[in-house]
Amino acid sequence: MSGRPSRGERGGRAWREGHRAEWLAALWLMLKGYRILGFRLKNRAGEIDILARRGRVLAVVEVKRRATLGAALSALTPRQTARLVAAAQQVAHGRKALQSLDIRLDIVALAPGRFPRHRRGVGS
Repeated sequence: MSGRPSRGERGGRAWREGHRAEWLAALWLMLKGYRILGFRLKNRAGEIDILARRGRVLAVVEVKRRATLGAALSALTPRQTARLVAAAQQVAHGRKALQSLDIRLDIVALAPGRFPRHRRGVGS
């Protein structure tokens, strides 16, 4: 045995850290007045980490946790952006109460020892 964690152990740790990051992001958003509508919403277009609402805005929130806030903020690719917008449109289309809201893509960046950073309207 090499003493290194197995691939399965690393995957389990990453999964737990991802969930922890999403909960921290959700708490941060609630402190800012957002109502959390769902976590890890999956459809054919993709998966939405957090779906939140504040006023007339339906925020599709991608959560990125990296070693630095800068790395987390730059981790969203144009392909992911398009996929998240399509996923949000599918969710809104399927829920009458959400159809009239303005869809916006946000990111919450997390890094060890730093407060979360919420950037609104990324990719627009």
